[in-house]
This record gives sequence, structure tokens and C-alpha cells, in this order.
Amino acid sequence: MNNKFVKKLLIALGTVGPGLFLIAYNIGTGSIITMAKAGADYGMSLFWALVLSVIFTYVLMVAYGQVTLVSGNTALNNIKNHIPRVGKVLAIYIMIAMIIGEILALMGIMGIVSDLLQEAIRMLTNGAMVSTMVITIILIVLFILLLWHGRYQIFEKILTVLVLLMAFCFLYVFFAVKPDFGEILNGMIPRIPSEPGALGLIAAMAGTTCSAAVFIVRSIVVSEKGWGIENLKTEKRDAFVSAFMMLFLSGVIMAVAAGTLHVMGLHVTDTLDLIQLFEPIGGKVAAFILIAGITGAALSTIFPIVLIAPWLIADYTSRPRDIKSPLFRILGIAGLFFGLGLQFIDERDDIFPGISGINPTGCYHSDSLFN
Repeated sequence: MNNKFVKKLLIALGTVGPGLFLIAYNIGTGSIITMAKAGADYGMSLFWALVLSVIFTYVLMVAYGQVTLVSGNTALNNIKNHIPRVGKVLAIYIMIAMIIGEILALMGIMGIVSDLLQEAIRMLTNGAMVSTMVITIILIVLFILLLWHGRYQIFEKILTVLVLLMAFCFLYVFFAVKPDFGEILNGMIPRIPSEPGALGLIAAMAGTTCSAAVFIVRSIVVSEKGWGIENLKTEKRDAFVSAFMMLFLSGVIMAVAAGTLHVMGLHVTDTLDLIQLFEPIGGKVAAFILIAGITGAALSTIFPIVLIAPWLIADYTSRPRDIKSPLFRILGIAGLFFGLGLQFIDERDDIFPGISGINPTGCYHSDSLFN
């Protein structure tokens, strides 16, 4: 019975591949810390901002997906060829801006994952420490092997597993820490806090959910799925599943923080801070599973990030999006090595403290929004 249910679940998830890809891309470390901070600081009173962001995300995902189904071209290709005069320049600008942004994101995510895995190893071995540089190099090697031998369908299956891992871990932590459900329900009355930094946090919540990059990527993965105009209903259903899961996972993270940290008057600044705050509340098991969930979210984000640069360049130059082509392999491997960036910055900070101004355990873009 259980095997049949699992098979049916995997088949259902297989029909919403582009949606899963975007869940994995969207729910990363930045989103987790943003939602946890919102819950810890203001309870569930900012849940309305998440709901509105997800609604706009759903509408735009459907729009970008349907344009791709009807035209047969991706968003970047349509911008390049169908906007008079400035189309090519605009497409190049979008491509460069997205690639630079994703490289910076990759550096931050690799730094966070290595810190989380280092903490997990410390917890499992009662104090043993492994260098984050070593952890990062091992992760990069594993991703290179997957990139070298994989194809989109394999990545989609891996992302399915990681998304399910995320959902399980966050739900487990939600019930393990026994949040104050009354505080969660009472806090869902919408309001705009007057405290300094509240508007910046609302902007961060919207930015981590309704990202412009999501819609360009949506167009690409819908095209990669091979859907045509006859799949308009399937595309809309896929977008709904994706948006609903974004709302559900983000809402669970916010509720966990609202029902525990907010009640206790505690605040979150980065991922390790979140783990260390939850360990005394839920115990080592809950803290370890939370690490697994955040790590799954981070790793699932790396897959789309690594593929974005070659996908965009292939789209702009009208080349086939072949993951095993030299273009994909060279750019993918080069992008992965940027993941070592924060490790070198850390070493430089040991020699010249404070020179970089980058918090290696935080998100590359979010800290300034929270100050």
C-alpha cells in the first residue's frame, strides 16, 4: 500500500517538473532566513506579504509559461527577436545581470552549506571539526560529476527528492519544537510594523519569492519539458503546484519561528544562528533535521544556478540546450569553482580582518536589508 502511494506521488510530481525546478530554485537559504527572521521578529503578522508575493508569482509564472507554449520560444529569445530596436541590448543586459547575480548567490550558498555541514559533523561526532574548504571542494567535485554524466531528467528527479526532503524536515521541526499555535493564529492579523527595518524585511520577503529570474527560468524549463500549446492546462496546474508549495514551505518556516523564537523574544541573523537557537528548543535531533532541510534547500538551488548561464547563452545564440555539450560543461564547471569564493575571502579576512565586509554565513544580498 505504501509502495503504491509512493509510486503515485512520484508520478504526480513527475508531471510538474518545471514547478519542482522552480520550488528548488526559489526556496533557498536566503528565503529560509528571510521567513525565519520575519516570524521571529513579527510573528505571523507579515504572512500577508508572503501570500501576495506568491499570488503575483503564480500569475507571472503562468504568463511566462503560456507565452513560451504559444510562441515556441523562451522569454529571452522573444525579448531578443520581438522587441524593436532595443531587444538585443535588453536581452544581453538581462543575461549578464542574471549570470552575475547567480555567481554571487552561488558563492554565498556554498559558504552556507559548508558551514551547515561542518556544524552537522560537529554534532554527530561530539566536537570534531572539518575544514569548510575541504567540504566545499568535495561538494564541487560531486556536482561536476553530476553535470558531466547527467541530463535534465536526472536533475529533475534529484530536485524532486530534495524538495520532498525539505518538506519533511521543515514539517518535522514544526511539530518537534511544539510551537505556540495560539500565537501563530493570533499573529496572522495583517499589519505593517512601524519598527525600523520592517519595510526592508517586507521587501526582502517579496524579493526572495517573486524574483524576476524565476520567470526567465520558468520559460526555459517549460521549453525544456517539451510542452506545446496543447499543454496549456498542464502548465497552469504546474504553476499552481509550484506556487502553493512555495507558500506552504515558506509559511511553515515562518510559523516555526513565530511559535517559538518570537514568543521567547529571540532574533535570527543567519543560518548557523537559526540552528543554535533551535537546538535547545527541539534538541539535537530537531537541530540536525533542520540542518538537513536547509542543506537540501541550498543544494537544490545550486542545480538551477549552475545551469542558468549556459541555458541563457544557448537561448541567446539559438543553440540547442544540450547539458552534455562543451558549452554547458565548461560554463557549469567554471561556475561551480566560484563556489570557493567565500572560502578565499575567509582566509583573507584571517590575515586582514574586516576587509571583505561579507558575512560568510549569511546570504549575499539579505544582510543589508535587515539592518
